[in-house]
Amino acid sequence: MALMSPRHCPSSSRLPEPVRRIETGPWTIELLPGSAYATRYVPTQAAIGFAFDSQRGLHAIGSDRVLPFTAVPNGLAFVPAGCDVLSESPQGGEYLRVIRTDGIALVGDRAFNNRIDPQATKLALRMRNALLQASVVDDWESWALALAERAQRHDAVPMPHTGAITGGRMRLLDEFIDASLGGPLSVKAMAQLFGLSEGYFMRAFKTTTGKSPHAYLIDRRLAKARALMRDSPASLSDIALTCGFNSQAHMTTVFRQRLGVSPAQLRWG
Repeated sequence: MALMSPRHCPSSSRLPEPVRRIETGPWTIELLPGSAYATRYVPTQAAIGFAFDSQRGLHAIGSDRVLPFTAVPNGLAFVPAGCDVLSESPQGGEYLRVIRTDGIALVGDRAFNNRIDPQATKLALRMRNALLQASVVDDWESWALALAERAQRHDAVPMPHTGAITGGRMRLLDEFIDASLGGPLSVKAMAQLFGLSEGYFMRAFKTTTGKSPHAYLIDRRLAKARALMRDSPASLSDIALTCGFNSQAHMTTVFRQRLGVSPAQLRWG
């Protein structure tokens, strides 16, 4: 997927969240922050990736054709060594990248992305939280190996699901949510955007992303709050209300539950 590369972002007077990295045994593990990027590269080592956020842009993966892409949240990805990658996105999205550095090649000669794998999601979330907390833990190597095993399964290339939310609908939903974050937003309102029943929408969304619409809404609130913490001087209390949290305390609770750190730790840590 596009975000397997180091990012080359447009210059800005504001500092983005840093790339968080740990090197352990034969693995390098990086958490790339959500930000705009444009890059072209040929990886010398295969890489496993995991997209936490939905995003869209243009890419050419092992091809001369530059095409639009949509990355779904919770999407597992793989890029083999020697695969020519061109990719750009005006917003990007938070992304986990895992590389093996001891010369043992990761199995696979075909790039893929947008694979929904519940076990890979659990591993990626655990690794993100540990990186955000700068935790020194003993499980990094086992986590990385387990994620590699999920990516190397024979059914790794995703197949279209009947009833899934399409990339175009995902884009419309993101725009609808982002425009409505300051107030209450129900699953029913999301379903009505596409003329679907609430039950059908919930099932289709879970098929596409591996998470519920409610959980996705919370993640969009978190992503918006992190972007405002990075890009604006607004107070945490104002950011909380702008993103639809009841209060700064509510936002802090959700940050700790989902990310393992407080907003203040991310902003000033």
